[in-house]
Amino acid sequence: MQAMVLHGPRSLTLAEIPRPQPGSSEVLIRVTHSGICGTDQKIFTGAIPVQYPRVMGHEMIGQVVEDPAGRFPLGARVIIDPVTFCGLCFHCLAGRTHLCSNGRLLGRDMDGGFAEFVVAPRRNVYLLPDNVPDYAAPVIQVLSTCLHAQRLASIFPGTSVVVLGLGVTGLLHVQLAKARGASLVIGVTRSAWKRELARELGADLVFSPEGAVHGVQEATGGRGADLVIESVGSVPTFAQAVELVRIAGQILVFGTITAREGSIPFYQWYFKELKILNARAAKGEDYVVAIDLVRRGLVRVEPLVTHRMRLSELLAALNLLTTSEGSALKIVLEHDG
Repeated sequence: MQAMVLHGPRSLTLAEIPRPQPGSSEVLIRVTHSGICGTDQKIFTGAIPVQYPRVMGHEMIGQVVEDPAGRFPLGARVIIDPVTFCGLCFHCLAGRTHLCSNGRLLGRDMDGGFAEFVVAPRRNVYLLPDNVPDYAAPVIQVLSTCLHAQRLASIFPGTSVVVLGLGVTGLLHVQLAKARGASLVIGVTRSAWKRELARELGADLVFSPEGAVHGVQEATGGRGADLVIESVGSVPTFAQAVELVRIAGQILVFGTITAREGSIPFYQWYFKELKILNARAAKGEDYVVAIDLVRRGLVRVEPLVTHRMRLSELLAALNLLTTSEGSALKIVLEHDG
């Protein structure tokens, strides 16, 4: 089969590799569409180390080609949860399968979806509803991680939520917060067109980072937001979250912050008696709900796909995400049949 193979940092080629064979508890899937995310970019540059050669890609959908157990009909449209787990370790037995001590991620620790075919554990495969278009369906994988994160936070009618950063995950968090009943959802980003898109997707108010403090204070009666979701992954944005949240409020750190040091208003953190939350990956239950939210139209994924390219254009797509200066949100690769 053909696959985009990473041979080393920034060394990516279209190559012919053996087609994987499913075991008794696995399913063979012909990948039709796959999404590119920040993790793929970091693997590509070498910032996240992997064993080479490696086929990246963990946001993928496709059609079932072979299921030894016969659970899925051949040709069924499915999405794959890329987080594998053993089911036997301390975390798995406690229901934290996404934190499995022996877990692996398709596209990072084993070959993933930037290929014609992929093999996945049967318990990681979910049927897709007919009303979700192929080109947008990979975004459900991203939605599942946002949903898993928001499960950790308290959101009820009357809750005010600020989302810092309006990339793909930020725009999903805006929609999720509204779907969960938040009465006031505020989006914050430097990008004017992303602020407008956030409004279209349900944000009640949007601000630039420079206007956020005044705007949030005014909108919340001077208290600050009940919940601030940091969806950028930077120390300065986390610091701003501390500033924007109310006393005894919550901060959900969703963006992956890799910095080892930075300036944080620690006294304000202490004085406000804040609850700091963070999440990693998603569990199977999150996929079930995420799929249903999209099926019912409560979360829209189609507007987040700004570019559709061919699998063979993966290198160009990675470069576009790096150099587009914010004009690209989600790039979805369409695989050859």
